[in-house]
Amino acid sequence: MAEENNKSGCTEESCAGCSHADSCSSKKADMKEPANPYSSVKKVIGIVSGKGGVGKSFVTASLARMMREKGYSVGILDADVTGPSIPKMYGVHGMAQGSEQGIFPSIAKDGTRIMSVNLLLDDEEAPVIWRGPIIAGVVKQFWTDVIWDDLDYLFVDMPPGTGDVPLTVFQSLPVDGVVIVTSPQDLVQMIVKKAYGMAKQMNIPVLGIVENYSYVKCPDCGREIKVFGESHIDEIAEELDIPVLGKMPIDTEIAQAVEEERFYEVQNPYLKEIEL
Repeated sequence: MAEENNKSGCTEESCAGCSHADSCSSKKADMKEPANPYSSVKKVIGIVSGKGGVGKSFVTASLARMMREKGYSVGILDADVTGPSIPKMYGVHGMAQGSEQGIFPSIAKDGTRIMSVNLLLDDEEAPVIWRGPIIAGVVKQFWTDVIWDDLDYLFVDMPPGTGDVPLTVFQSLPVDGVVIVTSPQDLVQMIVKKAYGMAKQMNIPVLGIVENYSYVKCPDCGREIKVFGESHIDEIAEELDIPVLGKMPIDTEIAQAVEEERFYEVQNPYLKEIEL
C-alpha cells in the first residue's frame, strides 16, 4: 500500500487523519459520480484550454453542431459557470424546468440539449460570485441531477485553466477524451502543454487540438492575414503526437450568427471530419 501511495504522490504519513482518506485515488477508489437515472450518455467529450479568450465555447458549439448534422443526439454541459455563453449563442433563454426526477435541460432549435447556470438564474446577466468548491459542486450536479435522456454525445464546455472545475469534471464524469483549443500566439506552446499535461495526469485521452483565430481573409483579394502571428500548431501537435482537428479563421458570417443567437444554423467548414 505504501508503494501505491508513493506513486500517487501520497504517503501513509500524509494521508493519516485526512478526511478524504477513504476516497483517496491512491487507494484506487472510483470517484466517478453516477449519472441521473433517467440519463443515458454514450460519450462525454471535454473542451479545454490553458487560457481564456481562445474561443472554447465556439469550438464546443461547433463540434456539437457537427454531430447534430450527422444525425447524432447531442447535449452541451456548460461548465464555465462564471462566464456562461452557450445558451445565448443558441438563443436559449428562460428558466430550466425540474421535477422529482431531476432538472430538464433546455432544448435549442436544432434539438441540442443545453444545461448552464444561466438557465437557473432569475436574471441571466447577474454575475455568479461563488467560490471554487461551490462552482465545482454545481458542475457535478449538472451531471448527476440533469435528465439528459438518451445522448450520443455530451460536450462539456470547461472554464480555462487547470483549476477546480476541470479537475472535478475529470474526476467525477466518465470523460472519454478532450479537445484542446488554442490560438496562434508565441506563448501557445506552454499553454497547450499545460492542458495536455493535466489530461495525461488524469488519464484522459487527448483527441486533438483546434486552433482558433488562425487568420482573417481579406474580402478584396482573398489573402490570409495572420492577425495573431504565424501558427505553431503543427509543430506542437507533432511534438505531442496529437492530430490538428482544425484551423479556424475569424469568419464574420459565423460571428454574426453568434451575435444574432442562431448558432443552431451554423455549419463550421473549418473543422475536419473527425470521429470522436
